[in-house]
Amino acid sequence: MITLFENAQCYVSERETAVLHILTDTASGTIINISDVPLENHDADEIIDVKGKLLIPGLVDLHVHLREPGGEKKETIKTGTLAAARGGFTTVAAMPNTRPVPDTVDNFTMIYSKMKEEGHVRVLPYAAITERQAGRDLTDMEKLASLNAFAFTDDGVGVQEAGTMFEAMTKAASLGKAVVAHCEDNSLLYGGAVHEGSFSKKASLPGILSVTESVHIARDILLAEATGCHYHVCHVSTKESVRVIRDAKKAGIHVTAEVTPHHLILSENDIPGDDANFKMNPPLRSEEDRQALVAGLLDGTIDFIATDHAPHTDEEKKLSMIEAPFGIVGLEIAYPLLYTELVKKQRLISEKQLIDWLTIKPAKAFNLPYGKVKEGGVADFTVIDRELTSEVNPNSFFSKGKNTPFTGKSLESWPIMTVYGGRVIWHEEKKEVMT
Repeated sequence: MITLFENAQCYVSERETAVLHILTDTASGTIINISDVPLENHDADEIIDVKGKLLIPGLVDLHVHLREPGGEKKETIKTGTLAAARGGFTTVAAMPNTRPVPDTVDNFTMIYSKMKEEGHVRVLPYAAITERQAGRDLTDMEKLASLNAFAFTDDGVGVQEAGTMFEAMTKAASLGKAVVAHCEDNSLLYGGAVHEGSFSKKASLPGILSVTESVHIARDILLAEATGCHYHVCHVSTKESVRVIRDAKKAGIHVTAEVTPHHLILSENDIPGDDANFKMNPPLRSEEDRQALVAGLLDGTIDFIATDHAPHTDEEKKLSMIEAPFGIVGLEIAYPLLYTELVKKQRLISEKQLIDWLTIKPAKAFNLPYGKVKEGGVADFTVIDRELTSEVNPNSFFSKGKNTPFTGKSLESWPIMTVYGGRVIWHEEKKEVMT
């Protein structure tokens, strides 16, 4: 089917927007034509008037947890990708901490097939670095790469042995694949639940040292230099980590990094008390760390933003911060949250910078053909209503996870339509995801 999206406000430079008219083909999932004048001679089967609202590339999130198989009480591929569609995301990459783990040909094939069958958006599958994510024996990375593994990671646990990581990076480099790392030295954890800082002392909770993260990053960066591997750091949270990554980039080492919305917006000062909706890994750090993360994003040390969408059940998150699992959800509120806090209120970044960090920047870091609105490219885009203000209501989430520290927060500039492969998959006015 041919669809014409008329009167869309689109960025045509870093600062300027223009009204464009976009013709798409759902059969090929591509954009046929983009014009700055109304298209009169077209063969569109359907015309959708965007009414001058902002149209941006479909958002790209390279760090989500869909939980299935094994964690269906928390999330499923269906509910997680429904949440993604509602949040304006058309491409997500699913972490491998499922049960079973995608660590063998059979497990990977089963999980990837389910992603393609039940995903409402494009799901890129990570494969595990080690068998069962146990940090010991490497998976058959060559076979998993041949099955379209997006990259290799043991996210959720750090690879503890330097030799194991060296061997993994050596193999990944030979395959042209990235190693993506959750950086955490277990010998420095000491049973921590929150950041080792002012809040942990006030609440008498065991703290997680900043060096737990940064020392692992420093080790891995040197291994990446030795092997020539593309090394990507998940959810950077400390000023020391930013400094190490900045120095590595200056040295020409192929390292990229991401930061989450919650680490850009919140610090330990925002934790109200023993509330597990403020418990995530890495934890909310100091205000100085938060500012370093914003600075790292602005100067290019940190490449893009990823949600680390981590759903849990209500029962789990009602436990104390000592007992509850780490993680919060983020797919459905990421864009309006970042826009409201960093663009509108604090004026730290521009709207175009925010869009780039959620679209073209993650795509570029991993050489993906997404994150752009261009003729011949994929017809993935999101329509944003800059005038729409709404409060965060977890009870309305499509995600099974309701665990967010932003409940009741008033946010502006929400996604109201998501188009994937030229087909509308989410429409705010209809309050539904199209299947």
